[in-house]
Amino acid sequence: MSYIDPHIHMVSRVTDDYQRLAQAGCEMVSEPAFWAGFDRGSAAAFASYFRHLIEFEPQRAARYGIRHLCWLCINAKEAEDVPLAREVICLIPPLLDRPNVLGIGEIGLNKNTRNEATVFMEQLSMAADLNELVLVHTPHLEDKYKGTRMILDMIRELGRIAPERVLIDHVEEHTIKPALEAGHWAGMTLYPVTKCTPARAADMIEGYGPDRLMINSAGDWGPSNPMAVPECVAEMKARAWPPQTIRKVTYENPLAFFSQCKRWKG
Repeated sequence: MSYIDPHIHMVSRVTDDYQRLAQAGCEMVSEPAFWAGFDRGSAAAFASYFRHLIEFEPQRAARYGIRHLCWLCINAKEAEDVPLAREVICLIPPLLDRPNVLGIGEIGLNKNTRNEATVFMEQLSMAADLNELVLVHTPHLEDKYKGTRMILDMIRELGRIAPERVLIDHVEEHTIKPALEAGHWAGMTLYPVTKCTPARAADMIEGYGPDRLMINSAGDWGPSNPMAVPECVAEMKARAWPPQTIRKVTYENPLAFFSQCKRWKG
């Protein structure tokens, strides 16, 4: 069964993972800019990273018949250094004409600090000014509900981005409802330790319906599973879901969201 993983950090995965994804039916991946496992000390380091996302990773994916798309930003974990963050933000607009760049992401909050909120709002404003899609990272564990509410409030207060052009990622049972009620898309991340399991994701889709929902592996440097999306598909099949519902969540919904990008070519 063909599917899309709308949030996976392939820069942190070995090439064998591309082969496994292709064998499982993955046709497309979307890679948000994120933390490198350490804090980068200069804008030049981010410039090299952006080049890796835009130029190298698509070539690696293409060897296995997978289309690679990406997002650009400075992530929340490195947003405490506001002067550096502003240098990095200035690098982004000239890169947004690349056809494989979907927009600004994953921006958001990590520990819900003032500096994180400042950098989030500046990148959100940039996205509004440039008419870009936005992919939002919500905090982990005990910071998640408060951080999600802060993010939703800031998006609403800015008032210059249509809600359907924003994907609120890493939602869980206590944050999915406010994200959907605000008119945004919502992503469920399937992590083996934190965030969400295939069974919990299936429960949420059953509770809220498949509209504006998608699932992702967010495979990265830490404990994570790039095969999480097909494992969730197995959970859906075990529940005797109609094939059209499974395809909607795992393929059609990501495609519908991505296709809003002004550079999109199907």
